Amino acid sequence: MTRLIFVTGGVVSSLGKGIAAASLAAILEARGLKITMMKLDPYLNVDPGTMSPFQHGEVYVTDDGAETDLDLGHYERFVRTHLTRRNSITTGRIYDNVIRKERRGDYLGGTVQVIPHVTDEIKHAIYTATEGFDVGLVEIGGTVGDIESLPFLEAIRQIRSERGPDRAIFLHLTLVPYIAAAGELKTKPTQHSVKELRSIGIQPDILLCRSEHPLPDGDRRKIALFTNVPEEAVISCLDVDTIYKLPLFLHEQGLDEIAIRRLRLEDKVGPADLHEWQAVVDAVEHPVDEVTIAVVGKYVDHQDAYKSIGEALRHGGLRQRTRVRLKWLESEQVETDGVSVLAGVDGILVPGGFGDRGFEGKVLTSKYAREHGVPYFGICYGMQAAVVDVLRHKAGLPGANTTEIDRHCADPAIALITEWRTASGEIERRSADSDLGGTMRLGLQECRLKPGTLAHKLYGQEVVAERHRHRYEFNNAYREAVEQAGMTISAQSMDGLLVEMVEIPSHPWFLACQAHPEFLSTPRYGHPLFTGFIEAARHAKARHTQG
Repeated sequence: MTRLIFVTGGVVSSLGKGIAAASLAAILEARGLKITMMKLDPYLNVDPGTMSPFQHGEVYVTDDGAETDLDLGHYERFVRTHLTRRNSITTGRIYDNVIRKERRGDYLGGTVQVIPHVTDEIKHAIYTATEGFDVGLVEIGGTVGDIESLPFLEAIRQIRSERGPDRAIFLHLTLVPYIAAAGELKTKPTQHSVKELRSIGIQPDILLCRSEHPLPDGDRRKIALFTNVPEEAVISCLDVDTIYKLPLFLHEQGLDEIAIRRLRLEDKVGPADLHEWQAVVDAVEHPVDEVTIAVVGKYVDHQDAYKSIGEALRHGGLRQRTRVRLKWLESEQVETDGVSVLAGVDGILVPGGFGDRGFEGKVLTSKYAREHGVPYFGICYGMQAAVVDVLRHKAGLPGANTTEIDRHCADPAIALITEWRTASGEIERRSADSDLGGTMRLGLQECRLKPGTLAHKLYGQEVVAERHRHRYEFNNAYREAVEQAGMTISAQSMDGLLVEMVEIPSHPWFLACQAHPEFLSTPRYGHPLFTGFIEAARHAKARHTQG
């Protein structure tokens, strides 16, 4: 039977439950256990796919095409398990499942209630997602005391009661604030947070105390006394300068040992082999080079919208002991202030996005990088902007655009498949009142790389797989035009229908892809495209310095 560790949070939100849970998972994996992770979010959206990036941050995509919470990105960066749609559950999805069952008559006409029907559905989701693993870490979104999270808390209380204290344990992350005026840490918020948990029948087994300063022994004893948690299980969770230190820091305090003893897994584990995490931290702390990368996007005022992009760029630097400094630029700023805002950077990355706002800034950014020999990495909308740039400014097609912005443009270089793939090969124009057509392309999909290209050199193989999240595609009617303008199509879908990557061979490093490779980057191994991009930025910086 899979052991379960339920992770809750108290006092305030944004304490870092996802990072803390992922760090414990990384240590347990390093001790030889098979680990999975899961996020339960209390909002009523079925998934975050339609939520604003300004409000919710990044939508993380799994291999099977699920649009999930960004915490799943943290999980996959810390453990080797690839997660699926089963690992991200919302209140909306739970209620949707329950209502569908009620409409089908599955409840035989009975009264459908939160208890037991909703809580049973939550428990079923947890058991399904964690089956077959040694340990499943389940993070409950929100903060203890929130009304909307109560069904999840009741469900995990029932699981503990049904499975027993050696099959399911509770880890509670809480805040111990430092009051500067008093010059001391205050434990009262933690006491109240645990009191709130206990009032609904949950007694924490382990406390992670988030604070700016180390937790004094006296405060540790006080917290243990008032919360009924053993003193050794009151763990200090200090702010760290890089999140990848946290597995080492928590291991030093014996967090994994406490969890293993409580779950009676002593006979299944070995010593923690954390040499890979030590190497990551060493690379962070002892760089031999530094580059500045401009990220020109639509949501940079809310950088959580590009969480995986930022991490993947840093991972690319770790592979070559290079510190990556990020210069976040709104693409609209390029439109209003001009391309001079891009001066002095060593590389430019244009990430994905939706809608017309700022697209022209992305096109101008591509043009600047192409004309000035600055390494350029386009992702999703960044690839589409690069194609539009080349067609407008090199192929003599000033009307080139994407139909996402202008459905009546003269040259729809980027369009829905249903707009350009017809029986006759003609471009079919969509009327203003018609359905959008097409479908969102989601999840892991293979593509074939063209031998001799930069992409093929970086990957070192002919067929690769990356995760996708987009609807609009390169219009095949413009393949010949872009290639005559000097842009090579370096990857296509396995059936040859869809363009997956483009590059400019005459440029020092210019590559763009339709997929989202940032979702498969990890601090221990990086990703070939990001590693190659940072290496190119290093060379560009060296050329500039020598010049």
